[in-house]
This record gives sequence, structure tokens and C-alpha cells, in this order.
Amino acid sequence: MSEGNGSTPPRTLAEALRARDDASLAGLLRARPDLLTPVPNDVTQLATRAATRASVVRALEHLDRFALQTAEALAVAPDPAPYATLLALIAGDEGDPVIEAELPGAVRTLREQALVWGEDDRLRLVRTARELLAPSPTHPSPTGLGPTVAEATAGMSPGRVQEILLAAGLPATYDSVSAVAALTALFTDRTRMSELLDSAPPEALSVLDRLVWGPPYGEVAAVPTPPVRWLRDRGLLLPASARTVVLPREAALHLRGGRAHRLPEPLPPEVAAAREYRPQAVDSTAAGQAFTALSTVEELLKDWNEGGPAVLRAGGLSVRDLKRTAAALDCTEQLACFWLELTYAAGLLASDGEADERFAATPAYDDWVELLPADRWSHLALTWLTATRTAGVIGGQDAKGRTLSPLGPDLDRSPAPEVRRRVLTLLATLPEGTSADPESLLARLRWERPTRSANNGRGATGVTDLRSRLAQWTLNDAELLGVTGRGALSTHGRALLGDGSTIEREASRTLAAQALTPLIPEPLDHVLLQADLTAVAPGPLERPLAELLNVAADVESKGGATVYRFTPGSVRRALDAGQSASDLHAFLAAHSRTPVPQPLSYLIDDVARKHGHLRVGAASSYVRCDDESVLNEILADKRSQPLRLRRLAPTVLAAQAEPAVLLDTLRSIGFAPAAESADGDVLITRADAYRTPPRTAPAPIPEGPPAPDATLLSAALRAIRAGDTAATVAHKPVPQTGRGDLPRTSSAETLATVQAAAMTGSALWIGYVNADGAASQRVIAPVRVEGGFVTAYDHTADEVRTYPLHRITGVAELADDPA
Repeated sequence: MSEGNGSTPPRTLAEALRARDDASLAGLLRARPDLLTPVPNDVTQLATRAATRASVVRALEHLDRFALQTAEALAVAPDPAPYATLLALIAGDEGDPVIEAELPGAVRTLREQALVWGEDDRLRLVRTARELLAPSPTHPSPTGLGPTVAEATAGMSPGRVQEILLAAGLPATYDSVSAVAALTALFTDRTRMSELLDSAPPEALSVLDRLVWGPPYGEVAAVPTPPVRWLRDRGLLLPASARTVVLPREAALHLRGGRAHRLPEPLPPEVAAAREYRPQAVDSTAAGQAFTALSTVEELLKDWNEGGPAVLRAGGLSVRDLKRTAAALDCTEQLACFWLELTYAAGLLASDGEADERFAATPAYDDWVELLPADRWSHLALTWLTATRTAGVIGGQDAKGRTLSPLGPDLDRSPAPEVRRRVLTLLATLPEGTSADPESLLARLRWERPTRSANNGRGATGVTDLRSRLAQWTLNDAELLGVTGRGALSTHGRALLGDGSTIEREASRTLAAQALTPLIPEPLDHVLLQADLTAVAPGPLERPLAELLNVAADVESKGGATVYRFTPGSVRRALDAGQSASDLHAFLAAHSRTPVPQPLSYLIDDVARKHGHLRVGAASSYVRCDDESVLNEILADKRSQPLRLRRLAPTVLAAQAEPAVLLDTLRSIGFAPAAESADGDVLITRADAYRTPPRTAPAPIPEGPPAPDATLLSAALRAIRAGDTAATVAHKPVPQTGRGDLPRTSSAETLATVQAAAMTGSALWIGYVNADGAASQRVIAPVRVEGGFVTAYDHTADEVRTYPLHRITGVAELADDPA
């Protein structure tokens, strides 16, 4: 548990860090990656950065509840504090064997993260952490303790201090310092303090009971009541201001039985099981939901295939378009937001970037739909697991009071990936097929990260802090996506968990897809055609068959079996998409387990007979038809007046409208025109032809610097150690320059010293200024000097380098050769 360098205890945090081995320093940099940005020059700079307010706040936020309680106890303990004093503050007068067993681990955690340093007999909390956690009038301690007697009496007159001593039954002293020491000794003496409180009126003890666990401050009237006067006269309540009194820390600790916290929590709460199911039932339920998730995403993008809703000026989707999308998906608006954000995060949906910007599917969607169902699901699931965009915050407000909209800005919540992974990891600790009690799961997460502020986000749920809300959303989203089934983690959901690295993520994707593949039904290559112009798909269909049915028929109902209905409009849609009547007859005959009904054959032939009878092209646009009576009928119809039609020839009409508008209007009147090119050929249009330009999926916004890999850690440790060697190496006295501690010698002296060192193989301490003007100090062993350059082994960089002599400010011989 101790740290130090031999028998000499460390005097500063830098000395404590310098005494650590490389494995310990690597653990510190891994736990606090912000210390690596940029890489510190030496251990002293590392210690300075580790004590900055921003870095300490980040480190405290990543402590579990018991480690944080240990730091809070050290903040109210004397500085430095022996381990025994810390144990007494945590366990109290009666002691606790569980706390005694767990406290060394908490101290070790604080020490590894450079929040605590020093030997066990002199534990020191980093000054910045003490300032953050120690009590003050404007910032009460999380322990609920107030200032010490010495702090509370700092501005009190000597006469008033002596009066308190006499009222408490203590002899008068000659100065205030000894008087405060005597009063402190009384409050920390269990026996004498108990005797003093035994003489207190019952009402006075009631006042203390209200202050003992915090907050320790209370307001008093201009004329205090007798119980308050009794307490104030004896120093059990000391004045904090004209109308405020405070309970001294020493008195509060006596009333608490020596404990700094009302409820120490040395052990994390267990995640309780809610219900147990057969693992096969869980996997089947999750697989069914996974298949539904794929169908929902495909249905969403098919609905937007011709171009989706417009993008709001501030970004995102309008309320009206969200309602329309929810109706199309047959779900609530909240669920529609989830599917929209998931599709967007997966890179399948984006804005087209045009002048009249709107949302549409991306080219990546065409690649995604060609994957096997299990591979499509694993792509969505891993996207959800790592994305920082959070659909749950939609409907809340940003920092400027603007409502957050789906697909809009400001939806990233950096803790989301870590919370999702942690929730799934906790579910994985339960036996297979077991669902977790949500309240116990939230309690465990709060224990692991107790300092997350409740002001990090707003939402409609009753839970206020962002981390708990993210956990609740994770449970709901995982069930929607099929990661869990009936609240229990599925086999393919368990396969998603890895260490989070890129290589491991790809392996997890493969394993999850392999686990899900046997659970998803094989797509069918047939339907059942019926005489009422419907087709029944008894299960999921192969993609070519499903795509044709989606164009040539309308979905009438969904469920275990999907029912499609053929109508004149749907058949015309297939003909517009390039199918011929013979193609439709042959395709349906090949994929139907029942004979093609006559009514369906007649319907296809009737629509095909009229299809293309009218031709529409661009003049602005025109209509041509060999049957003049048809054109006369169009001209006579009042519904065609907005087109401003004019006869150019007996068989040609010109219109002051775009071809697409002309086509839609004629179809709405009841005709079945076909578009043609400038050469007179029929134009084949696809309903799903519109795509955005290639788009990159939105990158997750990390919560702070990423964890360093082994290569970066190794290089950083070498640089810090080498820089520390250069900064602390002993050297002979040398004149200094204005550049801090860099040596200063003349050019001739520098050249002679370097040449001599190259001949003898000795090391030198040099000052060096690079091309950017940054000054540094290094320890080098010159090998060769020629052409105005010195080639030397640089102990600081641990490699051979070449330096221009004119950039060396000066040299000094080492007192002891570090090599």
C-alpha cells in the first residue's frame, strides 16, 4: 500500500510519481488519458497536470462510490492523515470488518490515479481534490461536515473564546491559540464530550440532531432560544455570520460515532434477478424482435425512397413529418425517433445537401440490404452500441432553450456508449435467461459513478441524472433492437460484448451474426396467390420477390403472414418501373404455389393494354396520342385546366407544366400515360432511384480523450522518463541564460566540449532550441562532429539523432555519467 523511494518518503506528488515503476505509471495514464494530451516533458510536468482542476474533476467523476467516500473522508481529515485516522473516519468508533477489508483497495485506487500520495502514515490528498471536497460556507462537504473549531473561530475575539472555555468547564488560557486547542481537545475526547452532552437540555440535543448529518449550518433569531444559547455558549454552535451558526466538525464527528458518512458503501449493490426464462425462449423472442427491427428500418427507407421530408433550417425533422413517419411505421413518435436516429447513425440515411435540402437513403443502404439478415442486424446493433447520438433526449431543450428534434444537432451524449456497454455487461453477469431488476441495476450504476451531475440533460422520465436515464433508455432500446429478449440478454446480444477495440468490434460483429443466423427464418421463394387479387406471404420473402411485390402490390396487412393486394394502380406502378405484362405473368407463375388466378391475369392485361397509350415528353411538356378522341376528352376535362394545354397537332397537346407534373395530373384524372425520351422511347422510372451523394456515418463524440493503446503508452513512458533524466541529471556548474535552466556557453566552447566528449565517449547536458523556437534540455552522448552537426545518442529520446551546433545554447559535463 505504501509508496516511496527506498527509506526516504516522498515530499511531493512528483517525487511519489518518480518512484513508481513503468507499469504503475502506465496504469495512471490509462486511467487518466487526459494527462497524455500532450505528452508531458517529464514527471514534474506530469504531476503538475495531474493536480489541475479540470483533470482532478474528471478523475473524481470516474471513481466508484466507496473510493469517492474515501477521498471525501481524507478531505475532512488532518493533512497529512495516518491510515488509522482514515479508517476511523470511514468505519467509525465501532469498526466494520467489511470496511477494513475494502479500504486498502480504495486507497490503492486513489493512489494509482495520483489523487492520493505519501506513505500510509502520511496520506495526502491532492490539494485540488481537497479544495473540491473539503467543506466551506459556499460549498458544503458531501459528508455534511462543517469547518473545524480552529476554522470556525478564526475571526472570533480572544475574549469570546475565553468565555466559551469557561462555559464548557475548561480553565482559561493566556492566548487564543491554546484556547482553541483546548476546546478542540474537549470535542475530540469521547469521555469528556459525553459528559458535556449529558448536561445539555433535551431541546439542545434536538437542535444538534437536526445538524449532525448536514447541512451543518442553521439560522438563528436575533434573540436565540435558550437551547441554542446553551449550545452557542459552550462552542457546540459557533457563529458563521450574524444570523448563522455552524456545528464544528469535531463535535459532529463525536455525535456521529466518529463516522464521516452516515452510510459507508464499501461493496457495490448486487444486480437482482427479476425473472428467469428458458434461454431458448429468450433467444427466440430476441430474434423475432431483431427481424422486426430490420423490417422497420427497411420500411422507413422505402417510405423515403423517392426523397424524404425536408430538412429544417436549424437541422432535423419537423413535428409534422415526424408524425407522418410514425404513422407510416405504425408506432409512437418516440419509437419513430429511435428508428430514425439508429438509421442515421448507421449511415443509411442522410441529407442530400441540395439547395432544397431533404432526407433520403444513402448509397450505403443499397449495399446494406444485400447483406444477409444476421449481418444487417449486427451492423445496426454495433452502431447502436457505440453511437453517442441519443434518441431519448429528443423533445427536451438545448442550452439555448430550443427544442431538440430528431436527426437534428445537439443529440450527442458522450457517456452513452459506456453506459450501454456497462448495462449489457451487468446483464451478462446474470445466469442465462435471467432478466434484471431495473432498480437494482440503476443502483449499481449510481454506485459505480456517483458524481454524475443531474444537470447533464433533461428528459421526461422521473430519473434526473443523465447516467440513469441513459441506462433506462438502454434497457428499452436493447429490447426493441433484439439485443435482449424478455429483459434478459440473448446469446447474440452477449456476443456483441468485447473490449471495444476496432479488431474486437469486427470479431464481435461476426460472432453476433453467427449466433443469430440459425434463429432467423429462411426467406421464402414463393407466395400464395388467391382469387380475390391478394397474395399471401407465409413468411419473410427473398429479396427479388419481396421487391417486385412491393412495387406491383400494396401491403394490406402484416403479422405472421403478410397479405399483398393487387390493384390497377399497383400494376401500373410495376409497368412504370419497367416490367411488361409477360414479365409479370411469368414471374408470378414461377413464384406462386397456387395457379395464377384468372382475375389477376385479366387485371394485368387490362392495365398493360392501356399503359403507354399516352406519351408525355418535354417541350415544356407535351402529350401525344394517335387517338384524337382521347386528347379531346383531356382538353374537355376541367381538372386539366391547371396544365394550360394547347393542341399543337391533331395528335399532340403542349402543356405549360413539367413532365412529372403532367404525368401525375393525367394519372389522377384516370389515364395511364407513359413518359418518353427525346427519341420517343418509353422512359423507365424507378420508385427507389433517389439517393443522396455518398455520406459518412456521423462519428461518435468521445467522452474526453480516448484510452491510449500500448504503443502510445510505451512511447510516452520513454519520453517522460528520458525528459525526467534530462531535468534531474547532476551536472557541473555552468553559466545560465534567460531561457529558464538551459546552459549558456560560447560557440567555440560548445564545439570543443562536444568534440572532446565524442573522443572520450562521455555524456553531456545540453540546451537545445528547435526550429519552432521551443527550448528543451537533453542528455546526449556525442558520436561524431562534422559539418556543423553533432550526431549523438540522445538519452532523452532513447535514439541516435543529429543536432545543428548553432541550435545548441550551451553544454555542461555531467557530474555522474547516467550511462
